[in-house]
Amino acid sequence: MAPRSSPTARRRRLSSALRQLREAHGMSCAEVGRAVGWSESKVSRIETGRTGIRADDLERLLDLYEVDEETRTALLVLRRQASHRGWWTTYGDALPSWFQGYIGLRDGARSAMIYQAQLVPGLMQADDYATALMRAHQPSIAQDEIERQLSARTARQALLPSADALEVWTVLDEAVLRRLVGGATTMARQLHRLGDIGSLPNVTLQVLPFDHGAHASMGTSFIHLRFPEPGDGDIVYIEDLTSSQYLEESADIERYTLVADHLRASALPP
Repeated sequence: MAPRSSPTARRRRLSSALRQLREAHGMSCAEVGRAVGWSESKVSRIETGRTGIRADDLERLLDLYEVDEETRTALLVLRRQASHRGWWTTYGDALPSWFQGYIGLRDGARSAMIYQAQLVPGLMQADDYATALMRAHQPSIAQDEIERQLSARTARQALLPSADALEVWTVLDEAVLRRLVGGATTMARQLHRLGDIGSLPNVTLQVLPFDHGAHASMGTSFIHLRFPEPGDGDIVYIEDLTSSQYLEESADIERYTLVADHLRASALPP
């Protein structure tokens, strides 16, 4: 599968490459900052992807690290691609900034393993179901805000049946199907939508039944993203009502990989 274009994923790739170049030269962020006239925090923000980097600043780092012309050209192209605006920025008024970061990463991912304990994932929500959730989260939300968020959700969902579709493996706790969100008619529509999505060739959908009992991820929903480029490490994404968390340390990735395997093995067949 050809990787999709994602400026967020490319910024992460560029940041990782710069960190690896610094470490290969045995330099700390503070030493790099002194060498090019920056603060240590600026170097750190660039290497963690919290901020972008201008072309002239990148050139200064590449001079410092004495990279060859082939590597220089590749990284400058990557910087230019990383500076593009993603489609999700069009919906900046409807999507929290912390969630836009996740969308940018997911757009560049090869696969996503999703475990959801309470509700249908956004990628799979029907409009009526999504509207009921919005009203539950924000009782005073205006109708035009709902329509705007629904438009953003529709744009996100277009990723599933696309030609270079994201590979999605989802395990839903039985509670997701049992909880009557929006009433019987809304749930019927949502269940039909899950059936349609589950039939897509790039989607695997399982249900973890109540009678399985205790399991490895009780109380924690998560999304495990994998990327097409060998140098791009996995990410585990966890969110709550007002913020999100990204886990990238190898120990965390190994733990969640094991948990995901247990969930798939414990759930009903796809």
